[in-house]
Amino acid sequence: MTVIDIPGSKSLTARALFLAAAADGTSTLLRPLLSDDTEGFAEGLKALGHQVRQENGGGAWHIEGRPEGPAVDTADVYCRDGATTARFLPTLAAAGHGTFRFDASPQMRRRPLGPLTTALRTLGVDLRHEENEGHHPLTVHAAGIKGGALTLDAGQSSQYLTALLMLGPLTAEGLTITVTDLVSEPYVEITLAMMRAFGAQVTQKGRTYTVAPTGYTATTYPIEPDASTSSYFFAAAALDPGRTVTVPGLGTGALQGDLGFVDVLRRMGADVEITDTATTVRGTGTLRGLTVNMRDISDTMPTLAALAPFADGPVRIEDVANTRVKECDRLDACAENLRRLGITVATGPDWIEIRPGTPTGPVEIATHGDHRIVMSFAVTALRTPGITFDDPGCVRKTFPDFHHVFGAFPRTP
Repeated sequence: MTVIDIPGSKSLTARALFLAAAADGTSTLLRPLLSDDTEGFAEGLKALGHQVRQENGGGAWHIEGRPEGPAVDTADVYCRDGATTARFLPTLAAAGHGTFRFDASPQMRRRPLGPLTTALRTLGVDLRHEENEGHHPLTVHAAGIKGGALTLDAGQSSQYLTALLMLGPLTAEGLTITVTDLVSEPYVEITLAMMRAFGAQVTQKGRTYTVAPTGYTATTYPIEPDASTSSYFFAAAALDPGRTVTVPGLGTGALQGDLGFVDVLRRMGADVEITDTATTVRGTGTLRGLTVNMRDISDTMPTLAALAPFADGPVRIEDVANTRVKECDRLDACAENLRRLGITVATGPDWIEIRPGTPTGPVEIATHGDHRIVMSFAVTALRTPGITFDDPGCVRKTFPDFHHVFGAFPRTP
Protein backbone atom coordinates (compact mmCIF):
# COMPACT_ATOMS: atom_id res chain seq x y z
CA MET A 1 0.00 0.00 0.00
CA THR A 2 1.24 3.49 -0.90
CA VAL A 3 0.33 6.30 1.48
CA ILE A 4 0.40 9.71 -0.22
CA ASP A 5 0.68 12.98 1.70
CA ILE A 6 -1.35 15.30 -0.52
CA PRO A 7 -0.83 19.08 -0.12
CA GLY A 8 -3.63 21.20 1.31
CA SER A 9 -6.70 22.04 -0.70
CA LYS A 10 -6.39 25.04 -3.01
CA SER A 11 -10.11 25.77 -2.68
CA LEU A 12 -10.05 25.70 1.12
CA THR A 13 -6.84 27.72 1.35
CA ALA A 14 -8.18 30.51 -0.87
CA ARG A 15 -11.46 30.74 1.01
CA ALA A 16 -9.69 30.64 4.37
CA LEU A 17 -7.40 33.49 3.31
CA PHE A 18 -10.40 35.65 2.35
CA LEU A 19 -12.31 34.84 5.55
CA ALA A 20 -9.28 35.35 7.79
CA ALA A 21 -8.47 38.68 6.14
CA ALA A 22 -12.04 39.88 6.78
CA ALA A 23 -12.31 38.53 10.35
CA ASP A 24 -12.04 40.35 13.65
CA GLY A 25 -8.76 39.15 15.17
CA THR A 26 -5.84 37.00 14.05
CA SER A 27 -6.58 33.65 12.39
CA THR A 28 -4.22 30.71 11.95
CA LEU A 29 -4.43 28.40 8.93
CA LEU A 30 -2.89 24.96 9.47
CA ARG A 31 -1.32 23.05 6.55
CA PRO A 32 -2.36 25.55 3.86
CA LEU A 33 -1.40 24.80 0.28
CA LEU A 34 1.94 26.27 -0.73
CA SER A 35 1.74 26.87 -4.47
CA ASP A 36 1.81 29.65 -7.02
CA ASP A 37 -1.93 30.23 -6.70
CA THR A 38 -2.03 30.50 -2.92
CA GLU A 39 1.21 32.46 -2.66
CA GLY A 40 -0.29 34.85 -5.21
CA PHE A 41 -3.42 35.21 -3.09
CA ALA A 42 -1.33 35.95 0.01
CA GLU A 43 0.75 38.50 -1.91
CA GLY A 44 -2.46 40.14 -3.06
CA LEU A 45 -3.64 40.44 0.54
CA LYS A 46 -0.32 42.01 1.48
CA ALA A 47 -0.68 44.52 -1.36
CA LEU A 48 -4.03 45.48 0.16
CA GLY A 49 -2.32 46.10 3.50
CA HIS A 50 -3.20 42.86 5.28
CA GLN A 51 -0.62 41.23 7.56
CA VAL A 52 0.18 37.64 6.52
CA ARG A 53 2.92 35.75 8.34
CA GLN A 54 4.18 32.23 7.65
CA GLU A 55 5.91 29.92 10.10
CA ASN A 56 7.03 26.28 10.33
CA GLY A 57 8.12 26.30 6.70
CA GLY A 58 4.69 27.43 5.63
CA GLY A 59 2.91 24.82 7.76
CA ALA A 60 0.98 27.61 9.48
CA TRP A 61 -0.11 31.03 8.25
CA HIS A 62 -1.23 33.81 10.57
CA ILE A 63 -3.50 36.49 9.12
CA GLU A 64 -4.46 39.65 10.97
CA GLY A 65 -8.04 40.38 10.00
CA ARG A 66 -9.39 43.79 9.06
CA PRO A 67 -13.22 43.83 9.13
CA GLU A 68 -13.08 47.44 7.92
CA GLY A 69 -11.30 46.43 4.72
CA PRO A 70 -7.85 47.03 3.21
CA ALA A 71 -5.31 48.98 5.29
CA VAL A 72 -4.34 51.10 2.28
CA ASP A 73 -6.48 53.42 0.19
CA THR A 74 -4.76 52.61 -3.11
CA ALA A 75 -3.21 49.40 -4.35
CA ASP A 76 -2.18 47.64 -7.54
CA VAL A 77 -2.73 43.89 -7.23
CA TYR A 78 -1.39 41.29 -9.65
CA CYS A 79 -3.45 38.09 -9.48
CA ARG A 80 -1.07 35.85 -11.49
CA ASP A 81 -2.93 32.82 -12.94
CA GLY A 82 -5.23 32.33 -9.95
CA ALA A 83 -8.97 32.40 -10.61
CA THR A 84 -9.80 32.50 -6.91
CA THR A 85 -7.36 35.39 -6.44
CA ALA A 86 -8.73 37.24 -9.47
CA ARG A 87 -12.36 36.82 -8.41
CA PHE A 88 -12.22 36.88 -4.61
CA LEU A 89 -9.82 39.77 -3.97
CA PRO A 90 -11.71 42.46 -5.96
CA THR A 91 -14.84 41.37 -4.07
CA LEU A 92 -13.05 41.65 -0.73
CA ALA A 93 -11.65 45.07 -1.63
CA ALA A 94 -15.08 46.33 -2.71
CA ALA A 95 -16.25 46.14 0.92
CA GLY A 96 -13.52 48.58 1.99
CA HIS A 97 -12.69 52.15 1.02
CA GLY A 98 -10.20 53.23 -1.62
CA THR A 99 -9.17 52.69 -5.22
CA PHE A 100 -7.84 49.25 -6.07
CA ARG A 101 -6.61 48.05 -9.45
CA PHE A 102 -6.40 44.36 -10.32
CA ASP A 103 -4.65 42.68 -13.23
CA ALA A 104 -3.69 39.09 -14.05
CA SER A 105 -1.67 36.90 -16.39
CA PRO A 106 -2.64 36.62 -20.08
CA GLN A 107 -4.17 33.23 -19.28
CA MET A 108 -6.31 34.65 -16.47
CA ARG A 109 -7.23 37.72 -18.53
CA ARG A 110 -8.97 35.35 -20.96
CA ARG A 111 -11.11 33.80 -18.25
CA PRO A 112 -14.51 35.39 -17.61
CA LEU A 113 -15.70 37.21 -14.49
CA GLY A 114 -18.52 39.27 -16.01
CA PRO A 115 -21.40 37.78 -13.97
CA LEU A 116 -19.53 38.61 -10.76
CA THR A 117 -18.65 42.18 -11.68
CA THR A 118 -22.20 42.77 -12.95
CA ALA A 119 -23.49 41.62 -9.57
CA LEU A 120 -21.09 43.93 -7.74
CA ARG A 121 -22.30 46.84 -9.86
CA THR A 122 -25.88 45.92 -8.98
CA LEU A 123 -24.85 46.38 -5.34
CA GLY A 124 -23.59 49.86 -6.13
CA VAL A 125 -19.89 49.16 -6.55
CA ASP A 126 -18.05 51.53 -8.90
CA LEU A 127 -16.14 48.96 -10.92
CA ARG A 128 -14.57 49.48 -14.34
CA HIS A 129 -13.03 47.01 -16.76
CA GLU A 130 -10.11 48.74 -18.45
CA GLU A 131 -9.91 46.79 -21.71
CA ASN A 132 -12.38 43.96 -22.34
CA GLU A 133 -15.70 44.08 -20.51
CA GLY A 134 -16.03 41.16 -18.12
CA HIS A 135 -12.28 40.51 -17.94
CA HIS A 136 -9.18 41.74 -16.16
CA PRO A 137 -7.73 44.32 -15.75
CA LEU A 138 -10.28 46.16 -13.63
CA THR A 139 -10.40 48.98 -11.10
CA VAL A 140 -12.63 49.08 -8.02
CA HIS A 141 -13.49 52.43 -6.45
CA ALA A 142 -14.67 51.09 -3.09
CA ALA A 143 -16.91 52.92 -0.63
CA GLY A 144 -18.39 50.06 1.38
CA ILE A 145 -21.46 48.05 0.36
CA LYS A 146 -24.97 48.50 1.73
CA GLY A 147 -26.18 45.07 0.62
CA GLY A 148 -29.56 44.06 -0.74
CA ALA A 149 -30.87 41.44 -3.17
CA LEU A 150 -29.59 40.28 -6.53
CA THR A 151 -29.97 37.50 -9.08
CA LEU A 152 -26.90 35.63 -10.30
CA ASP A 153 -26.11 33.22 -13.12
CA ALA A 154 -23.33 30.94 -11.79
CA GLY A 155 -23.53 28.47 -14.65
CA GLN A 156 -19.97 29.25 -15.77
CA SER A 157 -18.36 29.15 -12.35
CA SER A 158 -19.47 28.61 -8.77
CA GLN A 159 -16.71 31.03 -7.77
CA TYR A 160 -19.01 33.94 -8.67
CA LEU A 161 -21.48 32.78 -6.03
CA THR A 162 -18.76 31.98 -3.51
CA ALA A 163 -17.27 35.47 -3.79
CA LEU A 164 -20.64 37.11 -3.22
CA LEU A 165 -21.59 34.80 -0.35
CA MET A 166 -18.32 35.60 1.42
CA LEU A 167 -18.99 39.30 0.83
CA GLY A 168 -22.41 39.12 2.50
CA PRO A 169 -21.33 39.38 6.16
CA LEU A 170 -19.23 42.46 5.29
CA THR A 171 -22.20 44.45 3.94
CA ALA A 172 -24.14 46.92 6.09
CA GLU A 173 -27.53 45.24 5.72
CA GLY A 174 -26.80 41.72 4.52
CA LEU A 175 -27.24 40.06 1.16
CA THR A 176 -29.83 37.86 -0.54
CA ILE A 177 -28.70 36.01 -3.68
CA THR A 178 -31.03 34.07 -5.96
CA VAL A 179 -29.16 31.77 -8.35
CA THR A 180 -30.63 30.96 -11.76
CA ASP A 181 -27.98 28.40 -12.75
CA LEU A 182 -25.17 26.79 -10.80
CA VAL A 183 -22.24 24.55 -11.67
CA SER A 184 -19.93 22.70 -9.25
CA GLU A 185 -22.42 23.04 -6.41
CA PRO A 186 -20.28 21.09 -3.88
CA TYR A 187 -17.83 24.01 -3.93
CA VAL A 188 -20.61 26.24 -2.64
CA GLU A 189 -21.19 23.78 0.20
CA ILE A 190 -17.49 24.20 1.08
CA THR A 191 -17.98 27.97 1.13
CA LEU A 192 -21.02 27.82 3.42
CA ALA A 193 -19.33 25.45 5.88
CA MET A 194 -16.22 27.61 6.07
CA MET A 195 -18.18 30.86 6.45
CA ARG A 196 -20.02 29.34 9.40
CA ALA A 197 -16.71 28.24 10.91
CA PHE A 198 -15.70 31.92 10.89
CA GLY A 199 -18.98 32.98 12.55
CA ALA A 200 -21.21 33.86 9.59
CA GLN A 201 -24.95 33.21 9.51
CA VAL A 202 -26.26 31.91 6.19
CA THR A 203 -29.60 30.35 5.34
CA GLN A 204 -30.65 28.65 2.13
CA LYS A 205 -34.08 28.03 0.65
CA GLY A 206 -33.84 26.33 -2.69
CA ARG A 207 -31.53 28.44 -4.84
CA THR A 208 -31.86 31.54 -2.64
CA TYR A 209 -29.15 32.32 -0.09
CA THR A 210 -29.57 34.88 2.67
CA VAL A 211 -26.46 36.16 4.44
CA ALA A 212 -26.70 38.21 7.64
CA PRO A 213 -24.38 41.25 8.17
CA THR A 214 -22.55 39.58 11.08
CA GLY A 215 -18.95 40.06 10.02
CA TYR A 216 -16.47 37.28 10.77
CA THR A 217 -14.63 36.08 13.88
CA ALA A 218 -11.02 34.92 13.73
CA THR A 219 -10.33 31.23 14.30
CA THR A 220 -7.77 28.48 13.83
CA TYR A 221 -8.66 26.55 10.68
CA PRO A 222 -7.04 23.28 9.49
CA ILE A 223 -6.86 22.79 5.72
CA GLU A 224 -7.67 19.28 4.50
CA PRO A 225 -5.72 17.65 1.62
CA ASP A 226 -6.73 18.62 -1.91
CA ALA A 227 -9.29 16.15 -3.28
CA SER A 228 -8.79 17.23 -6.91
CA THR A 229 -5.04 16.59 -6.63
CA SER A 230 -5.76 13.24 -4.98
CA SER A 231 -7.68 12.13 -8.07
CA TYR A 232 -4.47 11.50 -10.04
CA PHE A 233 -3.15 9.13 -7.40
CA PHE A 234 -6.49 7.37 -7.03
CA ALA A 235 -6.65 6.95 -10.83
CA ALA A 236 -3.13 5.48 -10.78
CA ALA A 237 -4.31 2.90 -8.26
CA ALA A 238 -7.38 1.99 -10.31
CA LEU A 239 -5.21 1.53 -13.40
CA ASP A 240 -3.27 -1.47 -12.11
CA PRO A 241 -4.42 -4.61 -10.29
CA GLY A 242 -3.09 -4.84 -6.77
CA ARG A 243 -1.92 -1.21 -6.58
CA THR A 244 -3.34 0.49 -3.51
CA VAL A 245 -3.24 4.20 -2.68
CA THR A 246 -4.34 5.74 0.61
CA VAL A 247 -4.73 9.48 1.19
CA PRO A 248 -4.94 10.33 4.89
CA GLY A 249 -6.93 13.36 5.93
CA LEU A 250 -9.68 12.81 3.34
CA GLY A 251 -12.44 10.82 4.98
CA THR A 252 -16.19 10.74 5.45
CA GLY A 253 -16.21 14.26 6.90
CA ALA A 254 -14.28 15.85 4.03
CA LEU A 255 -15.75 19.09 2.68
CA GLN A 256 -14.60 18.71 -0.92
CA GLY A 257 -17.04 17.35 -3.44
CA ASP A 258 -14.22 16.22 -5.73
CA LEU A 259 -13.70 13.26 -3.41
CA GLY A 260 -16.73 11.95 -5.31
CA PHE A 261 -14.29 10.99 -8.06
CA VAL A 262 -13.63 7.76 -6.16
CA ASP A 263 -17.30 6.85 -6.64
CA VAL A 264 -16.67 7.01 -10.40
CA LEU A 265 -13.69 4.70 -9.95
CA ARG A 266 -15.85 2.35 -7.90
CA ARG A 267 -18.40 2.21 -10.72
CA MET A 268 -15.55 1.34 -13.09
CA GLY A 269 -14.50 -1.59 -10.92
CA ALA A 270 -11.98 -0.32 -8.38
CA ASP A 271 -12.23 -1.15 -4.68
CA VAL A 272 -12.85 1.98 -2.63
CA GLU A 273 -12.85 2.38 1.15
CA ILE A 274 -13.62 5.66 2.90
CA THR A 275 -13.13 5.83 6.65
CA ASP A 276 -13.35 8.70 9.10
CA THR A 277 -9.70 9.54 8.51
CA ALA A 278 -8.67 8.38 5.03
CA THR A 279 -9.69 7.19 1.56
CA THR A 280 -8.16 4.12 -0.09
CA VAL A 281 -8.47 2.97 -3.72
CA ARG A 282 -7.24 -0.44 -4.94
CA GLY A 283 -7.03 -1.59 -8.53
CA THR A 284 -8.81 -4.88 -9.26
CA GLY A 285 -7.82 -5.48 -12.87
CA THR A 286 -11.28 -4.36 -13.98
CA LEU A 287 -11.86 -0.96 -15.53
CA ARG A 288 -15.31 -0.71 -17.05
CA GLY A 289 -16.59 1.90 -19.46
CA LEU A 290 -19.43 4.14 -18.30
CA THR A 291 -21.43 7.28 -18.88
CA VAL A 292 -21.11 9.80 -16.06
CA ASN A 293 -22.37 13.30 -15.33
CA MET A 294 -19.43 15.26 -13.89
CA ARG A 295 -21.07 18.68 -13.55
CA ASP A 296 -20.41 18.73 -9.81
CA ILE A 297 -16.83 17.39 -10.00
CA SER A 298 -15.70 18.85 -13.30
CA ASP A 299 -12.11 19.55 -12.16
CA THR A 300 -11.61 15.76 -12.24
CA MET A 301 -12.91 15.43 -15.80
CA PRO A 302 -9.38 15.45 -17.29
CA THR A 303 -8.32 12.73 -14.81
CA LEU A 304 -11.06 10.43 -16.05
CA ALA A 305 -10.41 11.35 -19.68
CA ALA A 306 -6.74 10.40 -19.32
CA LEU A 307 -7.67 7.09 -17.68
CA ALA A 308 -10.51 6.30 -20.10
CA PRO A 309 -8.55 4.57 -22.93
CA PHE A 310 -7.75 1.69 -20.57
CA ALA A 311 -11.41 0.92 -19.85
CA ASP A 312 -13.12 -2.05 -21.51
CA GLY A 313 -15.78 0.12 -23.12
CA PRO A 314 -16.46 3.72 -24.06
CA VAL A 315 -16.25 6.40 -21.38
CA ARG A 316 -18.66 9.28 -21.91
CA ILE A 317 -18.40 12.36 -19.66
CA GLU A 318 -21.37 14.70 -19.75
CA ASP A 319 -22.47 18.16 -18.52
CA VAL A 320 -19.00 19.69 -18.31
CA ALA A 321 -19.37 22.78 -20.51
CA ASN A 322 -17.73 24.90 -17.80
CA THR A 323 -14.43 23.08 -18.36
CA ARG A 324 -14.12 25.04 -21.60
CA VAL A 325 -13.47 28.26 -19.62
CA LYS A 326 -10.88 26.98 -17.17
CA GLU A 327 -7.12 27.54 -17.54
CA CYS A 328 -7.69 26.26 -21.06
CA ASP A 329 -10.53 24.61 -22.97
CA ARG A 330 -10.08 21.31 -21.15
CA LEU A 331 -12.54 19.37 -23.29
CA ASP A 332 -10.63 20.22 -26.46
CA ALA A 333 -7.24 19.82 -24.76
CA CYS A 334 -8.10 16.30 -23.58
CA ALA A 335 -9.46 15.35 -27.01
CA GLU A 336 -6.43 16.81 -28.80
CA ASN A 337 -3.93 14.92 -26.69
CA LEU A 338 -5.82 11.63 -26.71
CA ARG A 339 -5.98 11.77 -30.51
CA ARG A 340 -2.23 12.39 -30.62
CA LEU A 341 -1.92 9.16 -28.65
CA GLY A 342 -4.00 7.29 -31.25
CA ILE A 343 -7.26 7.20 -29.28
CA THR A 344 -10.66 7.75 -30.91
CA VAL A 345 -12.49 10.66 -29.29
CA ALA A 346 -15.70 12.58 -29.98
CA THR A 347 -16.75 15.84 -28.33
CA GLY A 348 -19.77 18.10 -28.14
CA PRO A 349 -20.54 21.41 -26.46
CA ASP A 350 -20.58 19.85 -22.99
CA TRP A 351 -19.43 16.24 -23.41
CA ILE A 352 -16.54 14.02 -24.44
CA GLU A 353 -16.62 10.33 -25.38
CA ILE A 354 -13.44 8.25 -25.41
CA ARG A 355 -13.19 4.82 -27.03
CA PRO A 356 -10.98 2.06 -25.60
CA GLY A 357 -7.52 1.75 -27.10
CA THR A 358 -3.82 1.48 -26.47
CA PRO A 359 -2.16 4.90 -26.30
CA THR A 360 1.12 4.98 -28.21
CA GLY A 361 4.10 7.28 -27.85
CA PRO A 362 6.37 9.04 -28.13
CA VAL A 363 4.04 12.04 -27.82
CA GLU A 364 4.55 15.49 -26.35
CA ILE A 365 1.39 16.49 -24.50
CA ALA A 366 0.17 20.01 -25.30
CA THR A 367 -0.51 21.32 -21.81
CA HIS A 368 -1.80 24.80 -22.72
CA GLY A 369 -0.20 25.90 -19.46
CA ASP A 370 -2.84 23.95 -17.52
CA HIS A 371 -1.66 22.09 -14.43
CA ARG A 372 -4.56 19.62 -14.60
CA ILE A 373 -3.70 18.52 -18.13
CA VAL A 374 -0.15 17.67 -17.00
CA MET A 375 -1.19 15.79 -13.88
CA SER A 376 -3.96 13.91 -15.67
CA PHE A 377 -1.79 12.66 -18.54
CA ALA A 378 0.86 11.61 -16.03
CA VAL A 379 -1.64 8.81 -15.30
CA THR A 380 -1.71 7.83 -18.99
CA ALA A 381 2.09 7.88 -18.99
CA LEU A 382 2.18 5.07 -16.42
CA ARG A 383 1.29 2.70 -19.28
CA THR A 384 2.56 4.71 -22.25
CA PRO A 385 6.32 5.08 -22.71
CA GLY A 386 7.51 8.25 -24.41
CA ILE A 387 4.99 10.76 -23.05
CA THR A 388 6.51 14.18 -22.35
CA PHE A 389 5.00 17.60 -21.63
CA ASP A 390 5.63 20.92 -23.35
CA ASP A 391 5.28 22.77 -20.02
CA PRO A 392 5.77 20.32 -17.13
CA GLY A 393 6.47 23.16 -14.70
CA CYS A 394 2.92 24.55 -14.81
CA VAL A 395 2.07 22.14 -11.98
CA ARG A 396 3.53 24.78 -9.64
CA LYS A 397 0.06 26.35 -9.73
CA THR A 398 -1.25 23.75 -7.26
CA PHE A 399 1.41 21.08 -6.60
CA PRO A 400 5.01 22.19 -7.22
CA ASP A 401 6.41 18.81 -6.15
CA PHE A 402 4.01 16.74 -8.25
CA HIS A 403 6.53 15.16 -10.64
CA HIS A 404 8.74 14.00 -7.78
CA VAL A 405 5.85 12.50 -5.80
CA PHE A 406 4.03 10.94 -8.75
CA GLY A 407 7.32 9.71 -10.21
CA ALA A 408 7.56 7.21 -7.35
CA PHE A 409 4.92 5.10 -9.12
CA PRO A 410 6.54 2.48 -11.40
CA ARG A 411 5.47 2.37 -15.02
CA THR A 412 3.54 -0.76 -15.90
CA PRO A 413 3.34 -2.79 -19.10
